[in-house]
Amino acid sequence: MRKTSKSTHSTLNELNITPLLDLVFVLLVIFIITTPQMMNNLEMNLPSGKPPPKTNEPKPKINRITVDGQGQTFLNEQSVTIPTLKADLQQMKSDNPDLSVVVKGSDDVDYQSMVNVLDVLRQLDITKVGLATEAP
Repeated sequence: MRKTSKSTHSTLNELNITPLLDLVFVLLVIFIITTPQMMNNLEMNLPSGKPPPKTNEPKPKINRITVDGQGQTFLNEQSVTIPTLKADLQQMKSDNPDLSVVVKGSDDVDYQSMVNVLDVLRQLDITKVGLATEAP
């Protein structure tokens, strides 16, 4: 006859949590790896490769402001001073509220001359401004 001890038939008093910790760590690693890829998706509208449809609208007139090395300012190839430039641009903006301007400075232009031109554009609230550069 076999003797049975009471200790072998007793219930488990402690729960082994080692497999549970392994599962938690595996899930944590999976979330750490997949979360950045879910956050970095960007909505992009890529061009289709087809030419845009022809419209009857004329191309917008782009006004060119050039500042040469001596600090002289030209609006559409006509020499102007800063107050005259402001008055001319104000007149153009009243005619066309969607005024486009491209500013080009010479390589050896004084920085203050460019700031004066850009300040006039800011005062008149002209927001469609491009800065022209030349390739070396």
